[in-house]
Amino acid sequence: MDLLREQALFAYDVSKLIQEVFRQKCYCTLGEAFRTDEQAEIYAKEGKGIKDSLHCKRLAIDINLFDVKGKYLTDTKEYSSIGSFWEALDPQNRWGGRFKERPDGNHFERMLIHRDSN
Repeated sequence: MDLLREQALFAYDVSKLIQEVFRQKCYCTLGEAFRTDEQAEIYAKEGKGIKDSLHCKRLAIDINLFDVKGKYLTDTKEYSSIGSFWEALDPQNRWGGRFKERPDGNHFERMLIHRDSN
């Protein structure tokens, strides 16, 4: 599947994720969705990301979650229900809350699956 199609499917799933946030009586704002290669390299050096980030391919987004009173939710556990929802939308969707080394609860991405052309 070409990159444009993957990006389009990712964007479509992000729209469903945002609707689910509001269905759960929360609010959200959009965080970083695109990152330049240069910015990814800076973040990697600072230990805040990786050089080959899916943000650079427009296949990752950070969502900032707020409760009904407007409190910004920062604990990965507070994102678990929408993280599970995200993963259930497509087997290529991965939630950053499950990252082993450094869980990233507000990170949502679509993994690229390399398929043979045969």
